[in-house]
Amino acid sequence: MKSEAKRVCIYPKDVQRITGKSYRSSRLLLLEVKKHFNKLEHQLISIDEFCDFTGLKREEVIPFIQG
Repeated sequence: MKSEAKRVCIYPKDVQRITGKSYRSSRLLLLEVKKHFNKLEHQLISIDEFCDFTGLKREEVIPFIQG
């Protein structure tokens, strides 16, 4: 059975699980993604935007996203 994400945005804890980086490094990576996509401070990062930025495939990332 294929696992689907229950949400569309990604958080530092998710990035930490995906990359193995520290929480702080994960938070900084998300800030880079936010800057790359010209997002405002209050706007969230989608899983697809994270995948586009990092070059990872959605299928690789979804198993690490916890509902």
